[in-house]
Amino acid sequence: MTADPTSPLAAWTDRLAALAPALTVTERPFRSQLTVRVSDPSAIAAMGSALGVVFPSVPCTFTTGAGQFGHVEVLWLGPDEFLVVASPDLQVTIEEVLRGALGTVRGSVVDTSAQRTTVVLEGPHVRDVLAHGCSVDLHPSAAPVGTCVQTLLARTGIILQVNDGSVTLLVRSSFAEYLAAWLSDACVEYLAVS
Repeated sequence: MTADPTSPLAAWTDRLAALAPALTVTERPFRSQLTVRVSDPSAIAAMGSALGVVFPSVPCTFTTGAGQFGHVEVLWLGPDEFLVVASPDLQVTIEEVLRGALGTVRGSVVDTSAQRTTVVLEGPHVRDVLAHGCSVDLHPSAAPVGTCVQTLLARTGIILQVNDGSVTLLVRSSFAEYLAAWLSDACVEYLAVS
């Protein structure tokens, strides 16, 4: 009998909750994450059609959709690299659908679900806190809703998504506690003014 998995930030729940209202931190662990490598436009279109979410065609953006697989996000990570993110219980089904749509075209679909955990940041000081350790300009004019970039935050490799009212960070599970400690420290000055 196997034990239920423990999320990377399970031990940090109370400490992260104490950052509110300046910063609300919510972990969404165990999400399905599939790295897709393909450059053929017809295969990209077929995968999007099979998934019910058009793959992004603009660099540094992501698309979302809801269909037979629920809420699915497709992140543009590079000219021929995408990350498909969905509910935790869908990785095998989505992987099979994407591989079927890929067909005989040169490309790959790899399950990378265990690699990262997802951290959602909300609150009045999200961009201020992130500015302490991220070189990406997060002003709304430079990083509007729909922006998706791979970058460093406090020397930790992350994928950053700008949502409507929140920022999502995908961070390697092994660096999650370090990132939580950094967020706690970076947020201190904003706790007194919130």
